[in-house]
Amino acid sequence: MKYMIMLYGSQRDYDVLAGRPGHGPAWSAEDAAAMHAFMTEWNDDLVKSGEFVDAQGLTAPVHARRIRLREGVPVVTEGPYAETEEVLAGYTIVECDSFDRATQIAARLAHTPHPENAALAHEWYVDVRPIAESQAELEL
Repeated sequence: MKYMIMLYGSQRDYDVLAGRPGHGPAWSAEDAAAMHAFMTEWNDDLVKSGEFVDAQGLTAPVHARRIRLREGVPVVTEGPYAETEEVLAGYTIVECDSFDRATQIAARLAHTPHPENAALAHEWYVDVRPIAESQAELEL
């Protein structure tokens, strides 16, 4: 079965990763390189195990648009969104034998490097969800 591992972040996360200080210290080039190296190794391990399907990072929330239906009319809001702290930052799709295995794969992300002096501004998490490939899989 296929599973989507969804990674979350905020505009503030994108800013400090890009070297722009804000509520916390900016990441150095070395810190960013360590994080990218970790993610490359994580992806490469999934390719080697045959469990990798796809992965993409998404641009910062400032580049997002949300479309809502209000009184039957679509209304577009430019990001980032004041009512939302975190948004989907990227995803990885894996194909593996069980939900437990997908959870184990996602849990490795808890070891993603970050600067020692950077306090995490929010609680870290990823979501893992099965991908429905048929109508039957949508049923509870």
